[in-house]
Amino acid sequence: MKILLVDDHAIVRRGVISLLQEYFKDVEFGESGDARQGYDAAVGGDWDLVLMDIRMSGRSGLDFIQDVKRAKPALKVLVFSAHPEKDYAMRALKLGAAGYVSKQGAAETLVTAVERVLSGGRYVSPALAEHLADSGSGGSGETSHESLSNRELEVLKLIASGKTLKEIGVELALSEKTIATYRGRIAEKMGLSSNVDLTRYAMRHGLVD
Repeated sequence: MKILLVDDHAIVRRGVISLLQEYFKDVEFGESGDARQGYDAAVGGDWDLVLMDIRMSGRSGLDFIQDVKRAKPALKVLVFSAHPEKDYAMRALKLGAAGYVSKQGAAETLVTAVERVLSGGRYVSPALAEHLADSGSGGSGETSHESLSNRELEVLKLIASGKTLKEIGVELALSEKTIATYRGRIAEKMGLSSNVDLTRYAMRHGLVD
């Protein structure tokens, strides 16, 4: 089997590969340091699993999942991220990811998730499984930020972290005018006009630390 690891931190890549090599003796590993290179490697190679972070340089991780699954629908994608499940897990699963694992979890959790996905299953934590069950039964209403697009959610989180529109544009490789357009859409959808209100909302819902 072959696993491609896409993460922009070399130390993380080395640590994850070292961990998984202890449990999966016959697996060949590849690695990429940014999303654009990772996409080229994913669609150009013969991989059984892509293990990826959700926030990387080059492009949005959610866009990465969508594009990879569009190009190679059968390719399994497992997200391994420092961002809590409540931020991106539901969106990643809807785009075709086979699971979502937090970097704050135990090493054994990642091993379990990789094993399950490689065997043809999906991995979700008990908390996420409960949320999925509630959503399916109408037990939890949609919060304002769930109406945002993937890019709008990303911009909201960056605004709430204190970054200016110019700084956000640099980080996402978009123009300041484009970021301003996203900000306007966010404000309209959420009914919150000021950055202070957006930040308070994001903090209240655990979207930023």
